[in-house]
Amino acid sequence: MNGPVSGAGAVDALRALHLDRPADRPLVLPGPWDAVSARVFEKAGFPALATPSAGIAAVLGYEDGETPADEMFAAVARIVRAVGVPVTADVEDGYGLPAGELVDRVLATGAVGVNLEDTDRDGHRLRTPEEQADRLAAVRAAAGPALFVNARIDTYLHGGGVADAADRARHYRAAGADCVYPIKAPATDLPRLREAGGPGPLNVLSHPGDPGFAALGTLGATRITFGPGLLLRAATGLGELAAGLAAEATADAERPEV
Repeated sequence: MNGPVSGAGAVDALRALHLDRPADRPLVLPGPWDAVSARVFEKAGFPALATPSAGIAAVLGYEDGETPADEMFAAVARIVRAVGVPVTADVEDGYGLPAGELVDRVLATGAVGVNLEDTDRDGHRLRTPEEQADRLAAVRAAAGPALFVNARIDTYLHGGGVADAADRARHYRAAGADCVYPIKAPATDLPRLREAGGPGPLNVLSHPGDPGFAALGTLGATRITFGPGLLLRAATGLGELAAGLAAEATADAERPEV
């Protein structure tokens, strides 16, 4: 671990990781939920990390979408401080902060990328493409090139389909998003979504049982993230360890003394 990396060099490095990739070699960004997991992923050789808001919420004791902004920014800052690779931060819908304040607070954590969703966290409604495009344009204007902006598209979470997602991809790219992220998009929709997003990168959420990374890349994925999935898998392993410890402790307690 070489210490935190931030600033122009880090954001340039993060952007470069998304460009000119072979179709079967998408950028895989694990989602750390704390400093320990971030260091594990860095040690494994990943060149950048993408924090998951749901994963951080879980370790802080909140339901997804209920983490106070101050606690989320503090958690991201601890992760950034723990590693020497670029970090991009999931800050949900931006917590209602004005674009300039949101950008300042993200940059203050040391993160050089941001993930913004188009679901209104307070109203639980999907913003119109025009509303969200205006929001993204304001963030881009406030950040300039200092942040890599990943625009999450929540169409599939609200019962919509590929046509709406593709329309939003076009709007968000035109507003200045570096990357679009149609969360929960089925693999069969990826070619159309990649075309709609233009030459820019396409982020895809990976789940166990999905096609492999190379197959997703061939279908159009440039970047692959996991949401809270890696935390959930780690928790399963921890549960198995805990069960083994509990079984051993019970067996020791029941063993007759000699």
